[in-house]
Amino acid sequence: MGVKENYELAKKQYEQWGVNVEEALEKLKNVPISIHCWQGDDIGGFEVNKSELSGGIDVTGDYPGKATNPEELRSDLEKALSLIPGKHRINLHAIYAETNGEVVERDELEPKHFENWVNWAKENGLGLDFNPTLFSHEKAADGLTLTHPNEEIRDFWIQHCIASRKIAEYFGKELGTPALTNIWIPDGYKDIPSDRLTPRKRLKESLDKIYAVETDEQYNLDAVESKVFGIGSESYVVGSHEFYLGYALKNNKLCLMDTGHYHPTETVSNKISSMLLFSDKLALHVSRPVRWDSDHVVILDDELKEIGIEIVRNDALDKVIIGLDFFDASINRVAAWTIGTRNMIKSLLNALLIPHDKLKQLQEEGNFTDRLALMEEFKTYPFGAIWDYYCEQMNVPVRESWLSDVKKYEEDILSKRANKAEGSLPVNMG
Repeated sequence: MGVKENYELAKKQYEQWGVNVEEALEKLKNVPISIHCWQGDDIGGFEVNKSELSGGIDVTGDYPGKATNPEELRSDLEKALSLIPGKHRINLHAIYAETNGEVVERDELEPKHFENWVNWAKENGLGLDFNPTLFSHEKAADGLTLTHPNEEIRDFWIQHCIASRKIAEYFGKELGTPALTNIWIPDGYKDIPSDRLTPRKRLKESLDKIYAVETDEQYNLDAVESKVFGIGSESYVVGSHEFYLGYALKNNKLCLMDTGHYHPTETVSNKISSMLLFSDKLALHVSRPVRWDSDHVVILDDELKEIGIEIVRNDALDKVIIGLDFFDASINRVAAWTIGTRNMIKSLLNALLIPHDKLKQLQEEGNFTDRLALMEEFKTYPFGAIWDYYCEQMNVPVRESWLSDVKKYEEDILSKRANKAEGSLPVNMG
């Protein structure tokens, strides 16, 4: 049977439980995923005076063909977007500014340094999000930025964040959709600190100064992101979850949760419902931590499914801003984007096909036998047939057929890029 026939049969099974499949697909079309640009070049960026990657961030692998300039990165993103159903967003870091060979310090960045990104986003019907880059810089060499004891260094990073918010506001005005500006800092200490309070006081003061410069919420949304530990900050991170949760709630900012930034036994899916009770919106960076914040490519595992379920069954598709954050240099980078983003969308579709009202009713009635039985049975319902139909309707490859597109792109584009850069032989994807 073909894709349409399989879809019709699967649709009938879901409809027996009151699931409106067509309505689910319409909802899914309107959910943008913010796709991180830095998977395409291993968080290298385009600064004239590049610094080595720092901030406790590590990218492993040396798969040939990574983007080496803005044009290549945008070309690779276009290829990935052509394989992913729906209309989405691109998430930029400040280090992806284009300064035409001129050295521009991060605290001096302006909207004009991102005009090419905005023009490209307009041409492709995309939104843009933004992040100040508070790592990979000589003024972050000791792992401290907004909490640095040196006021001059601290002010440099404050001004960089202010400039970043102005750039994001420019994105929102030009593209007609608000940009999310997310602040994450690496600040912390390797060993047990003798004073936990003072650095957090400085972080609060720095954030207050940053947000004292107003931007229009119609064009820019502000978020803060925590982390439990990092390389070089194993014992103490200034921007803890408790700190940022309190700051966000008190100052009407979004709290952004990265799925790799918590203890391995914590799950972000379990936090979403609590956060939604006290926040109008929240933001996610979906990653895949393997024993630590390793930023593996997102797969359709239990936690990703639970994240989708928590968003959908709490009617929060318009309240949770979903972004991705992973980087794997051991595989084809276009494939990494494609795999991770398609999986994020799959998790939402899976959740949209579950009869949540029925399951909630069973829980309220104390009927835990039926609840467990149905939750388990729905795991093997023909979700894949609905996904295939959705991909076909959105004019992207069905099932694994997208791999042939990536292989051809590698043969035609990436391998030549790699040969030019490294003088190596083409890599065979299989």
